[in-house]
Amino acid sequence: MSVMPASEFAAGFLSRFQVSAFRLETLDFYLADNEREPYRRFLAGQNHDPEWRRPWQRMVRGIYESGREIGRVHVVPEELTDYLRFELTRAYPASVDAGEDVRILTRKEADRIGLPHGEDYWLFDDERSAILRYTPDGEFVGVELATSDRVGQHVAWRQAAQAAAVPLYDYLEAATLAPAR
Repeated sequence: MSVMPASEFAAGFLSRFQVSAFRLETLDFYLADNEREPYRRFLAGQNHDPEWRRPWQRMVRGIYESGREIGRVHVVPEELTDYLRFELTRAYPASVDAGEDVRILTRKEADRIGLPHGEDYWLFDDERSAILRYTPDGEFVGVELATSDRVGQHVAWRQAAQAAAVPLYDYLEAATLAPAR
């Protein structure tokens, strides 16, 4: 597998797909620069300022309006971490409202259907995939472009994950979590 720096991936790889982009998320915590202040505010119980999500929301809306699809499934533990409560209620609603298909799957169900632990990836057009690499504390460091046999595994995992996961707002309602609007 070839390794691509995080900056190169972020600079354009995500936009180069024709039909669909899918992400599987398996970690309980991600350390992203654009989330540091909103997460601090969340932990402090301060009001939500949605401005930090606008760049992602614009990109998702552009994808959706072009007729392409973007979606993700996030595998979560039964007991949510503070970070996951933040992500589910402060980050994902803006994505869904822009057209992203965000679904949630419990780790117990993910284990039952054979999904991986700790292997996050983006899958593009069911033809290419990029395995995301993180430090132990959740900081994104780069990607490995997957071999063709790995792409096939990612397609199978996507199909299983999407079939078993529930849409974000259904999950939030069942978990009695209110999204920030």
